[in-house]
Amino acid sequence: MNQASIAATETHHAAIPAWTWVAPLLASILLALKFLHVVPSDAALVLVFAAVFLGASVFSAVHHAEVLALKLGEPFGSILLAIAVTVIEVALIVSIMASGAEGSGSVARDTVFAAVMIVLNGVVGLCLIVGGRRHFEQTFQLQGASSALAVLGTLAALALILPNHTLTVLGPSYSPLQAMFVGLVSLMLWAVFVFVQTVKHRAYFLDAPADNVESDSTAAEHHAKPSDRESLACLGLLLVSLAAVVLLAKTLSPSLDRAIDLAGLPHTFVGVVIAAIVLLPEGIAAAKSALKNQLQNSINLALGSAIASIGLTIPAVAVVSLVLDQQLSLGISAANTTLLVLTLFVSTLTLGTGRTTVLQGAIHLVIFAVFLLVSAIP
Repeated sequence: MNQASIAATETHHAAIPAWTWVAPLLASILLALKFLHVVPSDAALVLVFAAVFLGASVFSAVHHAEVLALKLGEPFGSILLAIAVTVIEVALIVSIMASGAEGSGSVARDTVFAAVMIVLNGVVGLCLIVGGRRHFEQTFQLQGASSALAVLGTLAALALILPNHTLTVLGPSYSPLQAMFVGLVSLMLWAVFVFVQTVKHRAYFLDAPADNVESDSTAAEHHAKPSDRESLACLGLLLVSLAAVVLLAKTLSPSLDRAIDLAGLPHTFVGVVIAAIVLLPEGIAAAKSALKNQLQNSINLALGSAIASIGLTIPAVAVVSLVLDQQLSLGISAANTTLLVLTLFVSTLTLGTGRTTVLQGAIHLVIFAVFLLVSAIP
């Protein structure tokens, strides 16, 4: 490795990108002005800035969590990243649940279902299209992908389908005891998956050496760890970013409901918006990996996000629903059940060979388009 490559590696983590600390700083200033009643919280311009800062703070939080994940190593890095993303998702869900707005009892269901559909159809489909166009055919580890899909399918069925068929509480809801038990086993299954992915069978989730050849400088840059000073700064900025997301979500939740009503969309569409906000950073990262012919990393990011979305969010909102004494609607409609079963079936075929082409990506994007249509026009 030449001296320039070494210098690039040493300085790769030397500076924190300006936007990752400017975004939470501006969000904090706006929140301070709001809480001090310097600016009206319902003014249109204030809401626009709040929405912009919310999106920027989400990206900032995910960036800092990824830096800390690289510093901590596995399995703690993956756990931290999943928890950070879940905090954002739960904050957005709970802010709406606490508002008592129409459909607040089903926003968790709508968000989790939307997350599964966005990941398995939108993100995976996009990755296969962009990767297939550039690299023709891409490969990944079959053992890792099938394991992740099995966990995701189990969690989705327990959280979204089974509640429609229980008898203790009729309808799309679990009884409090059932909800807590399903939340507990979902959390345990997520924990087992993280252990298998990062410790027990870590090789199943890594690119084979022959599948992705990197230059020495790129490989060194990829594995370079941030310094202790930068890691400490990222930890503080992560906490600030998450706090900004939580408070901004609470500020924007009434406006989001009104915007959905003005657009003539059903209240269930709120879940699509929340899931899109939460998954956008991970989705962009997955697409970039596919362009670099690192489809294994794309699948890890996509399926890992969906598994965490259910395995961590359902237990959290189950506890919140008990605290708020609010019934939690989890069962999805017959139309959505059809889309979910179709998605899991097609995903099994897509991820069942270890090789992908643009055709499979096109199929997933078609299902995703139908999902958006049914969400907007039930």
